[in-house]
Amino acid sequence: MNTIIQQKFSVPYQYPVCFTEDVFDPASDLFVDLLAKDRLSKVLFVLDEGVSQAHPGILDQIKVYAQAHTDRFILASDPIVVPGGEASKNDEAIYKQIVEATHLYGIDRHSYLAVIGGGAVIDMVGFAAAISHRGIRLIRIPTTVLSQNDSAVGVKNSVNAFGKKNYLGTFTPPYAVLNDFNFLKTLDDRDWRSGISEAIKVALIKDLSFFTWMEANASALAERDMEPMKKLIIRCAQMHLDHISGSDPFEFGSSRPLDFGHWAAHKLEHLSRFRIRHGEAVAIGIVLDSTYSHLKGWISAEDLNRIVTLFKHLGFELFAPELAGENLIKGLQEFQEHLGGQLTIMLLTKLGKGEEVHHMDHALIFKAVDMLKDFQRNGTLINS
Repeated sequence: MNTIIQQKFSVPYQYPVCFTEDVFDPASDLFVDLLAKDRLSKVLFVLDEGVSQAHPGILDQIKVYAQAHTDRFILASDPIVVPGGEASKNDEAIYKQIVEATHLYGIDRHSYLAVIGGGAVIDMVGFAAAISHRGIRLIRIPTTVLSQNDSAVGVKNSVNAFGKKNYLGTFTPPYAVLNDFNFLKTLDDRDWRSGISEAIKVALIKDLSFFTWMEANASALAERDMEPMKKLIIRCAQMHLDHISGSDPFEFGSSRPLDFGHWAAHKLEHLSRFRIRHGEAVAIGIVLDSTYSHLKGWISAEDLNRIVTLFKHLGFELFAPELAGENLIKGLQEFQEHLGGQLTIMLLTKLGKGEEVHHMDHALIFKAVDMLKDFQRNGTLINS
């Protein structure tokens, strides 16, 4: 005799994604108003080293802000400064340092970890928060275009392991996300540009009008006009949030439409030893899969030219030597493994509309790579 008790329950999640400027101005209540109102909260700050260098007064700003709100929260310690970029996800000693700090400073499930930095640091600290006490409240304060419009607004946390991107991780929603646009002013041109690739990604598979808007505003975005960038970030973040609130927020299935262009991008990052940044790799991955879609007869030469032209107008490189050879195909196999089941790749049937496939022709992939090389070397587009 078999006895089976079927358990079923659901847990609602909600968290605010805020857009602001000068979040640590003592006169601003936005940060403290997110904290519990019935107790004095303890907050441990973790800071991206790159942000600390670009904003040398930020450590003092945090301390002054805390002093201005002593009735609401206290600092658990001086902010912890960690390396920025993928280095923070590649070295397990770094996330373990954060876990140890939660122990040393008594950060419990009613305390807060507040992380200020780019997407990689936010991923790493989110992972440390998720595995400490089975989940410490995490406040994300992203400082790059890519993290404000994409990675930091979602529910994923991770570190790299075994030479694979995001091998260790959790699906754990943040407590809150605070996007302070002032952090964007000190980005170098590469980081300013990189995050735009994620907006192009979501527009190509979901919203042609957004893609058309970016075409019209490409010059202003390339010239670092803040107003269109604010609009791009808010619209892109909203589209990502709408997707996450859909039928599979924790990705139990193999369908991941927001990973359009990412199977090649993840491998390219590792093959280049992270010389190529995530957003730059995504741009190449998007153009690769768009070119493959054209070679399959799904999108026209005119549509492909529009995609290539937008990326070129924004200043993206469209080819990297690491794309050559069988290592790229290994990336496709690793992506399937990461999905945990059937290979599922998003391609384009037209601008603004994606469709998933479960097989990719390796010969066509290599032909698409050759075309990217021509796009980059000669600036040549295909005949419409």
